[in-house]
Amino acid sequence: MNKKINRKEYLEAYSLTEILIVLAIIGILLMMVLPNQTSVVAQARSIEAQKMLNHLYGLEKSYNFRFSKYSSSFEEIGFEQELTIDQGGQGVYKIEIIDASVNTFKARAVSVKDFDDDGNYNTWEIDHRKILLETVKD
Repeated sequence: MNKKINRKEYLEAYSLTEILIVLAIIGILLMMVLPNQTSVVAQARSIEAQKMLNHLYGLEKSYNFRFSKYSSSFEEIGFEQELTIDQGGQGVYKIEIIDASVNTFKARAVSVKDFDDDGNYNTWEIDHRKILLETVKD
């Protein structure tokens, strides 16, 4: 006496439509939050520029104490530029010495990536007095 019972048991679950609605709401909320996060990312990235320029300042000061002048050569002062993201590295800023003389120097860090896609590339500068300024905000 073997009886087959054809009973379908249903589990309580969400329908595909309900899941899609929830995902759409989450997507809308993310789109509202993400633009606010770009400024936080830009601020965190700018710390890289500040640290590299402060390091360059220290190397320039050391070179100045030894040779009584500032140098425009990274090799002379011992500064090694990190590979930038467009060169396959992880650095976001390209460093350059824009002025070096007997009494003064000025260096610049320019981002190779536009953080908020507004056409401006974040730029920082430091001089022989250790004045660090953000000249172009992104």
